[in-house]
Amino acid sequence: MQAPPVKDGPPINQDIRAARVLLIDQNGEKQGVMPLSAALEAAEEAGLDLVQIVANAETPVCKILDYGKHRFQEQKKKAEARKRQKVVELKEIKLRPNIDTHDYDVKAKAMHRFFGDGDKVKVTIRFRGREMAHPELGMKLMTKVQADFEEEAKVEFAPKMEGRQMIMILAPR
Repeated sequence: MQAPPVKDGPPINQDIRAARVLLIDQNGEKQGVMPLSAALEAAEEAGLDLVQIVANAETPVCKILDYGKHRFQEQKKKAEARKRQKVVELKEIKLRPNIDTHDYDVKAKAMHRFFGDGDKVKVTIRFRGREMAHPELGMKLMTKVQADFEEEAKVEFAPKMEGRQMIMILAPR
């Protein structure tokens, strides 16, 4: 045996369980507190649905409207909001402690592009072999990155050593 379908959304028409409701007509004007039967009659007279808008009030608020049209417009609003949102990605730039100026400029250009797109950037400096003896070179490079991107980005995660690499996260302003 199948279970009855579960209704999502606010109660409409006969599903409203309150004895008295505050009615708002299709023009948005308050009609006052009245028995549910009178509100249902008014909705039927207008050829529309009675929809419970506020359920947890002392007297529930119900509005006369075309429920199908109302649901359609809500779905369109949600779809539009989903379309407009931007997912912030975390891009990674890998550097070495003794990077050459031109190589640094190429990486900086990529970082400018990432910040322009609204993405966060994770700057990673990997130390290999004898470079581990000089973490101050990595810190010097991180401060240079911070200074170069001062106007464009803010430091979200300060430079920190994690094993053989130093990590810093920058977020666009």
